[in-house]
Amino acid sequence: MITWREEFCLGVEEIDKQHKRIFDIANEAYDLLKDEFHLDKYDRIVDIIKDLKNYAVYHFNYEEDYMKSIGYRKLLSHKVLHDDFKEKINNIDLDKVDENQDEYIKEILNFVVDWIESHILKTDRLYAEKDLKT
Repeated sequence: MITWREEFCLGVEEIDKQHKRIFDIANEAYDLLKDEFHLDKYDRIVDIIKDLKNYAVYHFNYEEDYMKSIGYRKLLSHKVLHDDFKEKINNIDLDKVDENQDEYIKEILNFVVDWIESHILKTDRLYAEKDLKT
């Protein structure tokens, strides 16, 4: 289970709320992984991947607009990281998902947890700190 901690707060209410939704999606994947009663998890995995794709697009657009509004100078390099995330999610091979479902859920979880740890705690913090200084 992935738990929201105060250190994840950037102090930008809407973005913090959106980040919490990413935690929710990751926890849906975790719950599915631990669900021993679902033998065929494929459809639910596909739904989680779709949720993650759609929410990433929504969140990244919002975040990038926010960075523009505060004049964040590293917007373009930040956007590259967002684009890499979207590309990774868009390139998921659903045939491979079906072959080894639990293993794929673990991969999704690892990817999202790594993203949370590196992106929210480090990269996003840079624009939040810039905004607090202005």
